[in-house]
Amino acid sequence: MNSNQIKSNNNHTSSKTKRSNEPALKIIPLGGLHEIGKNTCVFEYEDDIILIDGGLAFPSDGMHGVNVVMPDTSYLQANLNRFRGMIVTHGHEDHIGGISHHLKKFNIPVIYGPPLAISMLKGKMEEAGVADRTTTQAIEPRQVVRLGQHFSLEFIRNTHSIGDSFSLALTTPVGVVFFTGDFKFDHLPPDKKHADIERMAFYGEKGVLCLLSDSTNSEVKGFVPSEISVFPNLDRIISEAKGRVMLTTFASSTHRVAMVIQLAMKHGRKIGLMGRSMLNVVGKCRELGYISCPDNLFFPIKSIRDLPDRETLLLMTGSQGEIMAALSRIGRDEHPHVKLKTTDTVIFSSSPIPGNTISVAHSIDRLIKLGAKVIYGKEHGIHVSGHGCRDDQRLMLALIKPKFFVPVHGEYRMQVLHGKTAESMGVDPNNILILDNGDTIELRADSMIQGDPVKSGIEMLDNTRTCVVDARALKERQQLADDGIVTVLAPISTDGNMVAPPRVSLRGVVISADPRKMSMWTEREINWVLENRWKQLSRQTSPNNFEVDWIGVQREIENGLTRRMRRELQVEPLILCLAQPAPSGTRAYKPQIVNEQNQHPKNKHYPNVNNQNINRNQNNFKNNPSTKNTKQVMNNQSVKDSVTTPVVKTEEAPAGRTRRRRSAVSS
Repeated sequence: MNSNQIKSNNNHTSSKTKRSNEPALKIIPLGGLHEIGKNTCVFEYEDDIILIDGGLAFPSDGMHGVNVVMPDTSYLQANLNRFRGMIVTHGHEDHIGGISHHLKKFNIPVIYGPPLAISMLKGKMEEAGVADRTTTQAIEPRQVVRLGQHFSLEFIRNTHSIGDSFSLALTTPVGVVFFTGDFKFDHLPPDKKHADIERMAFYGEKGVLCLLSDSTNSEVKGFVPSEISVFPNLDRIISEAKGRVMLTTFASSTHRVAMVIQLAMKHGRKIGLMGRSMLNVVGKCRELGYISCPDNLFFPIKSIRDLPDRETLLLMTGSQGEIMAALSRIGRDEHPHVKLKTTDTVIFSSSPIPGNTISVAHSIDRLIKLGAKVIYGKEHGIHVSGHGCRDDQRLMLALIKPKFFVPVHGEYRMQVLHGKTAESMGVDPNNILILDNGDTIELRADSMIQGDPVKSGIEMLDNTRTCVVDARALKERQQLADDGIVTVLAPISTDGNMVAPPRVSLRGVVISADPRKMSMWTEREINWVLENRWKQLSRQTSPNNFEVDWIGVQREIENGLTRRMRRELQVEPLILCLAQPAPSGTRAYKPQIVNEQNQHPKNKHYPNVNNQNINRNQNNFKNNPSTKNTKQVMNNQSVKDSVTTPVVKTEEAPAGRTRRRRSAVSS
């Protein structure tokens, strides 16, 4: 194969190659690459488009007021006439959490997936009011479905931290593409449902054109421990607990949740479920038979005071330090029903995902300060990953034997290391492609090239999950967090006079200037706008009637005050001006503006004609010896002239202000 047709992961260039006229299978990841979450991938061949997974991600620290982050689906919305359906691999939020939001924008013909994932998805769609916008169908292992004219998919069971997790074998006109989904090779799964290694090997022998594989733990050597290895350690800790046990884990880690329920029954403890997601997942798992336990095992949280501490186990959310999660509220002593006791044992059966380390540490600190016994960390053996490590990835590569390889589901460094693992397993380094969200693979039977990228990005949703937070709003929120806000109420008559002193309010602004100076600066900015921009911003329609562009007036004042504060105080708060209109003819307010000359060193003056003349005369006297004898007389005369000569009114211009400035009106 010509190496010019491949974008190598070694140089990671974006060079274009001559494309074949033969139709190609396009693979377009819209999310999940170089990040944690938002896993969404488009497969396209001629007139058929299918979508695999539709996840969400959680916001970073700088996304103020943002609750969840979604991938941009503009490309999919522009091609809805070719959209044939959707596949979900398992029920984690980073794979199904965004589907309800997508359904608010466009209909999905049909969604196939594992029984547990489909059950959880139905609950999300009913809650969002979009259940009528698609058809869902639960699929069993080794079942084959057909989407459109060109896609045939077989669901192959793998093992993960949630029950019913599938890999996918996609049969297309160009060959077989194997999509691993999230996986590890757990030979002792708690539900006794092993990975279908036989079927994976079948496709490997048949011939797989391209493998898209989970890269999450490519930095970790060896095999990931079995989920069942957590059981004896949790058993020991719960048996030794003298009082109540509070255990937090991922609600979607159904295997872990099932083990905790089993241990509660073993040690004679009643279970209180806390957290909306925990209640939903346990309910769905019991409904489908993934968890078996009597109804009387559970008790309502409101009746926790009626149970002995030694017989109580609280299973809750909050493993990632989420601010409104049950355990976080308990740590802040804000939970209405549960107050922490010094005899309580709190177990973190999880590990922080990237970006949540600080919030988890704060939660642990608060719990320890309240006197509880907190058990966390790898040394206790109470958590294992649901993603395969480097040897798990090697085993997958050995089973599938792909011609082309694309690492997915992970950050950039993880993808690069996974590519090196594939190279060590015999994959041609020129056949390994490192992608970013929005990149396009054009896959043919004998080549894999990078096509033209499509629009990609993010959509940020607020706490209601209905309102999209745009970039402008996010920038303003960041500015508020950094420098605070200044609000100005400016009473101005329709004929262009300030009729009362402006009201200035500062919130979250740390400055050295006193309120009096801020008021003075504001008055100067308002006066400048009224003197220099009013004719552009108003129009007289009758002798006593004016049409005023109040938005323009406010913007001019805001811009001027922003420049002033940036120059004088080195801060840039968000400035909001509200113009309060008054009828024309209203008596004008005469600002009591303090001369800034008194607040500056003596060698600094405002542009004043008389001051300039005085300085010029003084310099002439110094340089001319013949005038030394008359120096005193001339100085007295200059002072006299400065008193009697009318003063040009230019003091109201701010210090350092250029009179000709860019207008917000014209921009």
